Amino acid sequence: MASECATEPGRYKPFLPMLLSYIASGGSLVIGSAAQLLTFAILARWLGVHEFSVFVAITAVANIAVHLCGLGAMECLVRRVARDRTMYPQMLGHNVILTAASGTALVLIGAVVLPFFLTLSADPLMNFAAITLMLVTNVVLVRIIVLVEQIFLAHSDFASANMVVVGFAVARTAAAALACLAFGVATVASWAVWQFICHVLVALACMWAIRGLGKPRYCIVREEMPQGLYFSIPFILRAVRQNADLLVLSLVATAEIVSSYSVARRILESSYLSVEALHRLIYPGSARISAAGLHHALERVRKVLLAATGISIAAAVAVFVLAPILPYLFGKDYISLVAFVRTLCWVVVPMAIWSVAVEALGASGYHAGRATVMGLGSVAGAALAAWASWYAPPLGTFVSFYVIEIAMVVSAWSVFLHFVRRDREQAGPPELPTRMVHEG
Repeated sequence: MASECATEPGRYKPFLPMLLSYIASGGSLVIGSAAQLLTFAILARWLGVHEFSVFVAITAVANIAVHLCGLGAMECLVRRVARDRTMYPQMLGHNVILTAASGTALVLIGAVVLPFFLTLSADPLMNFAAITLMLVTNVVLVRIIVLVEQIFLAHSDFASANMVVVGFAVARTAAAALACLAFGVATVASWAVWQFICHVLVALACMWAIRGLGKPRYCIVREEMPQGLYFSIPFILRAVRQNADLLVLSLVATAEIVSSYSVARRILESSYLSVEALHRLIYPGSARISAAGLHHALERVRKVLLAATGISIAAAVAVFVLAPILPYLFGKDYISLVAFVRTLCWVVVPMAIWSVAVEALGASGYHAGRATVMGLGSVAGAALAAWASWYAPPLGTFVSFYVIEIAMVVSAWSVFLHFVRRDREQAGPPELPTRMVHEG
């Protein structure tokens, strides 16, 4: 008995490195999110309402375009390199080619179209230049920086990946503080220059950091092209879904309701980072385990589900308890903020539950099924959110949010279990050991 008690702590030793990695990963994302929020606040104060609204508009467009940049090649790199490190040169070259080609096309299209809708400068030439600079910064350079983070994750170098996240966020905050507080930048056109310089410096530092991992081999990995598209399209549709309610509310609700709701949405996204930190750690290992069939990863996915659910509940409780301090941070004009945050904070739980199934599908290479779930969910969700926000704002917006996320839980897990059953059936019954066969 004494010996059993003495060895009991040893049972938990294998989980210690994972726990420490999760704390580091989650901490990096939280620090990054906090720095992002501070950057957001600085720009909101110094740019003013009109200029800041233009900044938000062009950033929203860039947030959709950045998912198209690279055509999903980044996820393919993580999945393939996590399984086979020798694939790194080909997958890196694959990413460089697709990022450069798609990024150039997106910037050119945006630079031609957006000046008809957005005015960053009264001078047409300056307006074109500022918009182009914003697109290069927020689409191409952001994609390069995030790609470096994913390269480190593919090599299971979580410490370096965390440094990229934190360093990038801190650099942007420092640039905003220096530009606005020290040099009095008060227009989006002026901020575009500062933001571009900041992103260039971070991108160069990131490329220098991965120099030792190997040089790219410039080629297109053809079998990964459809997989990449399947991966990126759902994120584009989800970006549309995430903006449908805000767009309709801006037409039918007061400015205070729209502002409070947008802040509540940002806080919800920040609370989800605790779950995202878990997925960042789990994804490479899940890709390796599921290489021979998704059914091999079933037990692992069950454990991830329990962890993600617990983490999301803890995050929701924390946000609910801390909500009353938000008016002190954002100002007394946000009258509805506390109520909105407390109403919306619990949505992170169903979000976490369905994300586990979707991440498992992605890690196993079932991007068609994953794209179907996320794509149809986003299209239906955008329609429902827009109608509900129009019909009964803002109550309908909140109800639609819960309906959409719960429906995603049902659909995501149904598709996941379907592929588990299919892989198990294709693999056939497990082979019995030779000794058991002879004894039988």
